[in-house]
Amino acid sequence: MELTLLGTGAPEGLPRPSCPCARCALSRGPSARAATALLVDGALLLDLTPGAALAAARAGHSLGGVRQVLLTHPHDGPAVELPPGLPTAGRVPDGRELTLISGHRVRAVPMDSPGTGYEVISPDGDRLLYLPPGGAPAGQPERGGPAYDTVCADVTGRPDALARLRASGSVGPATDVVAVHLDHDVPPGAELDRRLAAAGARAVPDGTTLTVGAYPAVPEIPRRTLVTGGARSGKSLEAERRLESFPEVVYVATSGTREGDPEWKERIGLHRERRPGSWRTVETTDLVPLLASEGPALLIDCLALWLTDVMDRVGAWDDERWASGGREALRGRVDELVAAVRETGRTVVAVTNEVGAGVVPATASGRRFRDELGRLNAAFADECEQVVLVTAGQPLVLRG
Repeated sequence: MELTLLGTGAPEGLPRPSCPCARCALSRGPSARAATALLVDGALLLDLTPGAALAAARAGHSLGGVRQVLLTHPHDGPAVELPPGLPTAGRVPDGRELTLISGHRVRAVPMDSPGTGYEVISPDGDRLLYLPPGGAPAGQPERGGPAYDTVCADVTGRPDALARLRASGSVGPATDVVAVHLDHDVPPGAELDRRLAAAGARAVPDGTTLTVGAYPAVPEIPRRTLVTGGARSGKSLEAERRLESFPEVVYVATSGTREGDPEWKERIGLHRERRPGSWRTVETTDLVPLLASEGPALLIDCLALWLTDVMDRVGAWDDERWASGGREALRGRVDELVAAVRETGRTVVAVTNEVGAGVVPATASGRRFRDELGRLNAAFADECEQVVLVTAGQPLVLRG
């Protein structure tokens, strides 16, 4: 099955008309995206957008052979006129199946938001799933069926849709996940590619033709990632984004609870509210057993608080205890954690704080913590396939 993406942008396109934002300003030339529309084997058009005939011609195709035009959502962009010769566009009621003259079978997939998704199966059995902007399959997709060869979905806007499809087996290791409906709230250029790769997805330019079922190289998801940055840099949000498309995640909170501290309670509450409801939270600093066991992906937030707890336990804040065995005890615990990260079979994203770039702490214990956290960060990073520094909300990939 041949799939041509006539457009890959949001309904209003990218850049949005008259939008002054920085991302729209950068979305020029090859980075510009028309509203998403898919041409399947020259016979089926999924979504009708302005300039569809011209976009097809630029991609080396014609709309002359289109026998069915299906819409996924009410169009929010410019008014669209039906090109001459095309059949009337319409939406299929949820659950209904069509068999086209071309031999393609199409099923309307119910969504959890306004719109309709479409499953397309070619005469040769290739399987495509196309979801509307902001849409995810209603309920949990049925388990046990074959995985789709290609999925085109709003990966950046609804990463939970991808998580649901993975949980049901509808998206497998070889599924080509292509991000569409890209809007100006996504980062431009290489940062978009990196963020999508973390979800096992990719973006392609408008006009790209793909062969469904050809099994191209699927982006490799880093198994171990360290995200570092300063206070309020956006490092925790960046770490959470990397696992939004995973069907199961264990959030390891090393902060514990602080009785009588309402400001800290508010911070923890805000973190919990923005995490997917399917994630499970474990409050512990005992990281080694978690890393050694099998299970879903781990998000550890954060190593600085883990280090604080360990320094409490070995008496590292007291100069005498530090000199008489505290240093060795701490280094032993750090070595144990680093070894566990090296040997773990789980996907791990860990958050830490970047310290030492500002004022030198006034106390010996403060300087000790700063130095030991720097050593921990360096040792942990050595065991990670990817290391990311976040500053002013902007991620900078240091490795991977």
